[in-house]
Amino acid sequence: MKLDHLKRREFITLVAGAAAWPFAAGAQQPAMPVVGFINPASPGELANRVKAFHNGLAELGFVVMIEYRWAEGRYDQLPALANDLVRRGVAAIAATGGIASVRAARSATADVPIVFTTGSDPVEAGLVMSLNRPGGNVTGAGLMSTNLVAKRIEILRELIPNAKSIAVLGNAGNPSAKFEIDEAQNGARLLGLNIHIERADGEADFERAFTSIAQQRADALLVTTDPFFESLHGRIVGLAARHAIPTIYAQRQYALDGGLISYGASITDLYRQAGVYVGRILKGEKPADLPVTQPSKFEFVVNMRTAKVLRLDVPASILLRADEVIE
Repeated sequence: MKLDHLKRREFITLVAGAAAWPFAAGAQQPAMPVVGFINPASPGELANRVKAFHNGLAELGFVVMIEYRWAEGRYDQLPALANDLVRRGVAAIAATGGIASVRAARSATADVPIVFTTGSDPVEAGLVMSLNRPGGNVTGAGLMSTNLVAKRIEILRELIPNAKSIAVLGNAGNPSAKFEIDEAQNGARLLGLNIHIERADGEADFERAFTSIAQQRADALLVTTDPFFESLHGRIVGLAARHAIPTIYAQRQYALDGGLISYGASITDLYRQAGVYVGRILKGEKPADLPVTQPSKFEFVVNMRTAKVLRLDVPASILLRADEVIE
């Protein structure tokens, strides 16, 4: 896929605006700042996240032009997309969708402010020096999804007490997946569960991965946090249903569209906070002085319709803790 296609298509369909820059009567209006936005997924299924990013910018009350760059699942395209934004002369880059986007942006520039969204621990991933004092030109909003992997495995065990093994589906092209897979292996070991790892780096791999999971007779499945997976969540939910595999996800949208259970931080709030930080940087604050935000809102959703199809008796302990139960 050519870079021009990735660039031009998204600029045409998703260029954005908000409220107006304040300026004195008779004064020349300042030039509109241009913000870069880079993500490894495709835009179609992530419109709610883009809207949340816009809302965060709008809280600061001025107009920006946004140049979008979508890798459409091809993580190897991210460095070229980030370099293209730097050549465009953007005032800041929103490196969204995980550490691959942030690393690509950091490699492209040490000067342009970078605001990230990521599910991994940004300190462990080497993105910032510390959460409170990030240092350099990078800060952002973290889901800390890696820290929730063990909790998701505990939920699966609570749901299926006799489970002996679980499978984990991760994106082979996403470096963030390694952190979640490592945590899943640790969590499974503590609970005495066998674990089977399946990797996919494109939609064509999903069928093979789910067939392998079924052949391994895994009692349950954990799908890792990944923006490309999430842009194709309907496909993943459908395959989990076809193979009758009880599955837990990180994002609420999976459960709303037929997935069994989701547990994780609010992804839209993450993107809103990234928009707020970009706005604050455009107003003059430095990334090094803006602490990495951590999630304060978590969403636990249970789809009882799917549970009934799978003939699962969901324990009352899970239903009482759920924020939302889909009947």
